Amino acid sequence: MKSSLDTGNVLKNLPRDLASELVTVLAQNRHVRIERIVSSGHTTPPDEWYDQVEDEWVLVIAGRALLRFEDPSEEIRLEPGDHVLIPRHRKHRVGWTSETEPTVWLAVFFPP
Repeated sequence: MKSSLDTGNVLKNLPRDLASELVTVLAQNRHVRIERIVSSGHTTPPDEWYDQVEDEWVLVIAGRALLRFEDPSEEIRLEPGDHVLIPRHRKHRVGWTSETEPTVWLAVFFPP
């Protein structure tokens, strides 16, 4: 019996050979946005930083990644199950993601 609810599996049908990260909005309203992000060896360009107006909670579900932060300078390595809360305007970038397997992130964006 098919459910009337919006269901899915964030680990199914993962794309391969992506030219850039794939971002899929799973749910959102005016207060929160939940995204699945799939990376495969992707990084943030060397001279770019994310500087968001929202707080972001991110969880690595599969694969591995390194996040770099500015001011203060910091690096966090993430493996499956690891998560971090990134306060708004904390400049950060993706240093690397797994190349041998997709890195699957669950990101939740919300106002501070």
